[in-house]
Amino acid sequence: MIVLMQNQELPKLDELYKEIILEHYREPCGKVPLEHVDYEAEGMNPLCGDEVKLSLQLKDKTIEKIHIEGHGCSISVASGSMLASILKGKSINEAKQLSLFLKDMMHGKVDKNEKDIGDLEALEGVKKFPVRIKCALLPWTTFEEALAGHEHVEIS
Repeated sequence: MIVLMQNQELPKLDELYKEIILEHYREPCGKVPLEHVDYEAEGMNPLCGDEVKLSLQLKDKTIEKIHIEGHGCSISVASGSMLASILKGKSINEAKQLSLFLKDMMHGKVDKNEKDIGDLEALEGVKKFPVRIKCALLPWTTFEEALAGHEHVEIS
């Protein structure tokens, strides 16, 4: 009986995660262009054509605003929207740690329950489809590229 109940809960959870991804895809966060850009980068996944342009506005080593433009699949656009939503107000160090955690989660190195990651939890199912992992990580690798080469915000 317990096994049956757990199996019934899984489809409901999958549906919830799919809905979260679709909501972020339909109405993505981070669409407002920035008045002042401190760091920016562009990323592309040549295998599927996903493109991301990300700009950051910082204040005292804290992410004050994020602008992200993405063209591509729902996973890539939704992941970029989640990035814009979750990283706003975070310190550079907190944002880098979250980015590294997401990468590890997508590659099965950590469990999503080890950290409160909000809507990013919905991306965990993508790891079942290895070819789509790059779609989910494109905004995050672009974020890291935006910070790379700047001494006070180097990616570890």
